[in-house]
Amino acid sequence: TSGDRELQDQVLDTSVDVPVYDIDGFENDAAAVRTLHAAGRKVICYVNAGAWESFRPDAAAFPASVRGGGDGWAGERWLDIRRLDLLRPLMAARFDMCREKGFDAVEPDLLDGYANTTGFPLTARHQLAYNRMIAGLAHDRGLAVGLKNDLGQVPALVTDFDFSVDEQCAQYEECDALTPFVTAGKAVFHAEYELTPAQFCPVSRRLHLSSIGKHLALDAWRTAC
Repeated sequence: TSGDRELQDQVLDTSVDVPVYDIDGFENDAAAVRTLHAAGRKVICYVNAGAWESFRPDAAAFPASVRGGGDGWAGERWLDIRRLDLLRPLMAARFDMCREKGFDAVEPDLLDGYANTTGFPLTARHQLAYNRMIAGLAHDRGLAVGLKNDLGQVPALVTDFDFSVDEQCAQYEECDALTPFVTAGKAVFHAEYELTPAQFCPVSRRLHLSSIGKHLALDAWRTAC
């Protein structure tokens, strides 16, 4: 389950004393990124790479043929990631936006369509090809890139991605799957929404994850281990 859609329409609180901010790429401008950089923060650009969003300014650029079934969030439909030819330039433009606003990295969301009911016959092979394309687009622009969830493909993709972003692996007892990132010396940014720190921090410490508790609404509140 992803709570990142709640990044939309939030008022950015730049005063939180943390080393890394992960904020919506469309909703925040270059000035916000500069403010965070001036405070010594690294800033990650959240972009949905796996689903079409009706409310984005580039929504009309996505052909109807690549829009599949709903992903459970209002105004969103899974993308046909087999169509690298159609999606590559659209995602490249989004990552250009992240670069032009000064972001350090991107968090492409919903990189696990093959494991969901999308309306398309997606396979693990399709997902690997798409995710590697996404990583390459980010790296071509000098941006670091994180693998969002997609735990089943971590061993195959750890060399392609620079860090991991995971939601609720402790709740679903699957955090061990992130070990390849830690072993490779790459950060794992992990959030829990329903568990208390007493419930997830022991797992976090054992596996050396960078873990926080957040409200699902993704306001500025946080609790860390």
